[in-house]
Amino acid sequence: MAEVYDPQAIETKWQERWRVDGTYEVDNDDPRPHAYVLCMYPYPSGAAHMGHVRNYTFGDLLVRYRTMNGQAVLSPIGFDSFGLPAENAAIKTGTHPRAFTDARIEELTASLQRLGAVYDWRRVVTSHDESFIRWNQWIFLRFLENDLAYRDEAPVNWCPGCQTVLANEQVLGDGTCERSGDLVERRDLEQWFFRITRYAQELLDDLDGLDWPERVLTMQRNWIGRSEGAEFDLPVADADGEPRDDLALRVYTTRPDTGFGMTYAVVAPEHPLVPDLTTAEQREAVEAFAAETGQASEMERLSSDRTLDKRGVFTGSRVVNPFNGAAIPVYLADYVLMGYGTGAIMAVPGQDQRDWDFAVAYDLPIVRTVEPPEGFDGEAFTGDGPAINSAWLDGLEVTEAKAATIDWLEAEGLGERKVNFRLRDWLLSRQRFWGCPIPVVHCDGCGVVPVPEDQLPVLAPDDVEFRPTGESPLRFHEGFLHATCPNCGGEARRETDTMDTFVDSSWYFLRFTDPDNHELPFSAEAAASWMPVDQYIGGVEHAILHLMYARFYTKALADLGVAPEGLREPFARLFTQGMIRMDGEKMSKSRGNLVAPTDYFDGVGADALRLFHLFAGPPSDDVDWDDAGIEGSSRFLARLWRLALGDVDGEVVERPPTDADDEIDRTTNRLIDRVTGEYERWSYNTAVAAFMEFTNELHRYVQAGARRETLDAAVDAQLLLMAPMCPHITAELWERRRGGHVHEEPWPTADPAKLTVATVTMVVQVNGKVRDRIDVDAGIDEAEAERLALASEKVRAHLAGGEPRKVIARPPKLVNVVV
Repeated sequence: MAEVYDPQAIETKWQERWRVDGTYEVDNDDPRPHAYVLCMYPYPSGAAHMGHVRNYTFGDLLVRYRTMNGQAVLSPIGFDSFGLPAENAAIKTGTHPRAFTDARIEELTASLQRLGAVYDWRRVVTSHDESFIRWNQWIFLRFLENDLAYRDEAPVNWCPGCQTVLANEQVLGDGTCERSGDLVERRDLEQWFFRITRYAQELLDDLDGLDWPERVLTMQRNWIGRSEGAEFDLPVADADGEPRDDLALRVYTTRPDTGFGMTYAVVAPEHPLVPDLTTAEQREAVEAFAAETGQASEMERLSSDRTLDKRGVFTGSRVVNPFNGAAIPVYLADYVLMGYGTGAIMAVPGQDQRDWDFAVAYDLPIVRTVEPPEGFDGEAFTGDGPAINSAWLDGLEVTEAKAATIDWLEAEGLGERKVNFRLRDWLLSRQRFWGCPIPVVHCDGCGVVPVPEDQLPVLAPDDVEFRPTGESPLRFHEGFLHATCPNCGGEARRETDTMDTFVDSSWYFLRFTDPDNHELPFSAEAAASWMPVDQYIGGVEHAILHLMYARFYTKALADLGVAPEGLREPFARLFTQGMIRMDGEKMSKSRGNLVAPTDYFDGVGADALRLFHLFAGPPSDDVDWDDAGIEGSSRFLARLWRLALGDVDGEVVERPPTDADDEIDRTTNRLIDRVTGEYERWSYNTAVAAFMEFTNELHRYVQAGARRETLDAAVDAQLLLMAPMCPHITAELWERRRGGHVHEEPWPTADPAKLTVATVTMVVQVNGKVRDRIDVDAGIDEAEAERLALASEKVRAHLAGGEPRKVIARPPKLVNVVV
């Protein structure tokens, strides 16, 4: 009897072996074809949970699979270690965020190692490491030099009780601070931005060349939000309804063809012309409305759930519709934002549902400008059709009418064709402590002055006090605040804002290519040898911000000569895995429904847990957590263990190959072909099913009497194919059977000659009803199929001694005899 399968002993042995031997360490000059496989930068919240297990199992499988296929695979790991949770922990416990974060990194590292995930541990990058902070700040200064970083006013959530800015997630649904309970205010503060909008068109265009999930591409396109239309002036009307020469409202629309149906105009409450547009009679109402709107978030303002009769106010002014000369009223409305277009819109209720609802709420005229189809009984019509009530546009279809309208606006000198984007510049300022400091000082004489490169990194001090209010300690630390101006040598005040943590994750993958470089963030040569990332793996929740920012950083760094010149995209291929749910909800620390893998590591072992996740369903699907199948995975591995070590009842002998042996040989080659294809398609669940079927077949083969050479080849192939999935048990069995390291073996290839099925079951029908099944050669021709069918005693019984009227042969699967 073979030794009992002991997963803990085996897994500990091989995890140590891979680490000590540096099995998965690769150098930049490795002569093998390069591949870069990367799981998204994890936030170190503590020990791994099942979401980590699923994500990092997929990544590890791919690293091992590509390595066995002859590639030098860069598989780095790092930690997105700045962020609010560590700062909140410091406020509650007094533990410095660095100590808190380092402890969480140790816990997550230990979990990943117990999972058997392999990395080049020489390349570890952490956001709060001094060297990473230095190069983060160095890149910021390059952006600042090239007008990609700038400072401007922006609205923030301000808590008067805490005297600090709050992140959106710190504001409760009722608009109060989660800490103090005070009503949160909206204030305009000077903030730092990155000019991502400079790359809006390229960010949109380059999506076409990416091998990403279509839903992610759609989300990116929608976030960029390119629209084509016209921008033109609406002159403010005087008391007689005539256009004034000194004041006009600039509007943007994607439907200039509907201009004849414009019955009112709407401006954002923040629009700079609001004071000029507001009459004395309406001033009190307008100011009250603007103040109320200022407390709402953009999401609340754009919500379609709020009733429109409470979302606008008349300014008292009118503007002139240039299409028909009518003087139309100007309203403020909260659903118009200054950040998109001009902050003002022409309202055409006949062709826009929100405009329709607003018009009904405020008793404003409605004029249709596109003829709806016969029988249409809705409200606003947003489809195509001929123009109506539009003078010289009447009869034109929408596309023609748009072009004609823009041509007219330009010819009359009233406006111009315009492309707008929904994408806005990236606000990166955070009024927090635990983040990368922004490397500038403020001098009364010189203004904003960059910190010289030889003074980088600017580090936050350790001797800080975390106040219950949540205010950043940097604002009160005299040693940090007071600085010397690099320009004039006078007194200066250090910037107390820190960078958005998305900055860290926007270029970490480049640092992985050259983590020990002390002269640059990375060399262009090192980046060129690995980039772009061949396979990026992570959750769909990062489909917009992280991926968009990483794409922007890559393009900008290439334009600045830091990244390789031709590198325009960071991630060639993206896979977004499904989430793990508990009782229908996403597993998360905040919900308290995390399931840790430690008990499973200590019980059935990491390989069984990995196999369970791979078998649970397609990797892109969400999975409801239910560990009922883990024991089944464990039993399967124990069954494989016994098979590989010869502990199966039956006889294994030396003999010339028989038909049964040849069939096992063909089945082995079909398994190689099938599993290879399923690995390429990420169909891991069906690959696991194939392994289970194959193991059962080999057990039956041994019990019936197996040929040793055929059995050994079959078991070896299965160990090689399973090595990326279950690395520990396959490594141990390979070493015991063959010596050496299974993961350093080449990936098996199928013999094309052995992929054909030797025999198949041919169904024989009489008048469409199944009367017999006959095992036939897979290459049987029509004549032989007909002969065998007519020779069948079961078929002849239905012929009653006569001849068939017709025989339809479809070898090798079917013969239908018609009588």
